[in-house]
Amino acid sequence: MLGQQFVTAAAIAGSVLFILSLGGLSNQEKAKRAVWYGIVGMGIAVFFTALGPGVGGYWLMIPLMIIGAVIGAYVAKRVEMTQMPQLVAALHSFVGLAAVFVGFNADLERRRVLASQLLGGAREEFSAFAAMVATKTPAELTFLQVEVVLGVFIGAVTFTGSVIAFGKLAGKIDGKPKQFPGGHMLNAGAAALCLFLAILYLNGAGFWTILLLALLAFFIGWHLIMGIGGADMPVVVSMLNSYSGWAAAAIGFTLSSDLLIVTGALVGSSGAILSYIMCKAMNRKFINVILGGFGGSQGPAAEIEGEQVSIDAGGVASALNDADSVIIVPGYGMAVAQAQNAVSELVRKLRDAGKEVRFGIHPVAGRLPGHMNVLLAEARVPYDIVLEMDEINDDFAKTDVVIVIGSNDIVNPAAQEDPNSPIAGMPVLKVWEAKNVFVCKRGQGTGYSGIENPLFFRENTRMFYGDARSSVDSLLPLLD
Repeated sequence: MLGQQFVTAAAIAGSVLFILSLGGLSNQEKAKRAVWYGIVGMGIAVFFTALGPGVGGYWLMIPLMIIGAVIGAYVAKRVEMTQMPQLVAALHSFVGLAAVFVGFNADLERRRVLASQLLGGAREEFSAFAAMVATKTPAELTFLQVEVVLGVFIGAVTFTGSVIAFGKLAGKIDGKPKQFPGGHMLNAGAAALCLFLAILYLNGAGFWTILLLALLAFFIGWHLIMGIGGADMPVVVSMLNSYSGWAAAAIGFTLSSDLLIVTGALVGSSGAILSYIMCKAMNRKFINVILGGFGGSQGPAAEIEGEQVSIDAGGVASALNDADSVIIVPGYGMAVAQAQNAVSELVRKLRDAGKEVRFGIHPVAGRLPGHMNVLLAEARVPYDIVLEMDEINDDFAKTDVVIVIGSNDIVNPAAQEDPNSPIAGMPVLKVWEAKNVFVCKRGQGTGYSGIENPLFFRENTRMFYGDARSSVDSLLPLLD
């Protein structure tokens, strides 16, 4: 067993490493080092917590930790980058469910302590947590109950919300927004009933109140995320990340764990800030993300005239050979086809030929914030030619060729031209202003969000149908 001073020192060291990790992830060149900061910080947290004062049951804890580590290693090796968004959503659900179980256990231990004190029981029989509860004043016990309510409520919402987000991202649940009749009023009624149950609980009602509160919170999480369209899933994943952080912080208060409080607060606040930034990038209101139900149609969308005109690899290669400037806009289709290495080779050949080549990255490209940046970094694309939407949007009008690889909503002109579009007002990459636009796409479908794109029907757009990796590979031998 380690003394409390070692656990406190470890909490400080772990917190510093987590802060350094978050700070480093904001820069692509420092991201790898930042990940190691996080790994070391988590290792310190687990080790010193497991050996801290009052911790026992190693006969069960150690085997469970080994099983968890093996499962984690297996999943990390098996999951592709295209599956990372749904993996993140699934991991959020674990944090939420843990918060619910910790809250239940804390309340049962509190009741055990109170019952033992009334019956004159021996304090030595208590667990470490129960012994801590036994030393609390009535005011501190009330604060503990508030922590339990918050942890159970946030954790339950996070759990079912993350499960639904996982289902939508994995294609196991329809990505279209769906709600029961009553929509927001139903959610508001369930939340009001949760508040009523919390008041009953704080005034001495039985364990059934916190159990029923959890069931209602499970429903709220499920109904909130079911009411959000697939096009907005990147924002939802970020918001659930924030929820899981606050759930972890609530657990930290309940367990008197400084490290868990700091870590939860870091995750909760950074997730909320990222969600706000993404909402601005999608012209969504932050409150709508919290309440759910956005991302649906505003009315009948404008009719699209014309037809999609296809082009072969020879035509695309000819345009690239004649071009002086090229911008590549990657999307989830590039990730699915694992075409990033082929794209990297295409960029190398074009730059060797003296052409200006850059990437345009939308804040919500793919299904996870930073998804495209990670893929391009993995393929060793130079960081200095990977530009954000605000940095490159004004340059499309001066560009000879734009290649769109597996993107739909983020290059959809209807966002600016059709007020009835489900993505009306969303800032998009203005690829249609370029001289020539080539869209690399599997077929004529509307994609994950189900929103038709007028870009595909424009006169300066040609559809380069086929698997993204095979299509890009077919261009390479045809370039000068």
